Amino acid sequence: MNQNILFPDLQTVDDARNAVSFQAQQAGALIPCFVLVSDLEKRSGSKLDSKEAILNAFNEYRFDYEEFAEEAIEDEDFNGDGEIWVS
Repeated sequence: MNQNILFPDLQTVDDARNAVSFQAQQAGALIPCFVLVSDLEKRSGSKLDSKEAILNAFNEYRFDYEEFAEEAIEDEDFNGDGEIWVS
């Protein structure tokens, strides 16, 4: 794991995007990262019908998503808004 990219323990459910938002930090810059709730449901094999269930599922797979986000950041796979979306 690249120690130049840090992942603070800050995640929220973004209802408008139907995703979990989490942050990466590289060289002092915050990079918004997202994972769709539907991806979390696929991984967990269950319907996530509350924010608590969504965040619990995210925390269960957190290290996987951080690794995917780290690879995307290193590959500069940002969307037009400077965001990283992982699945």
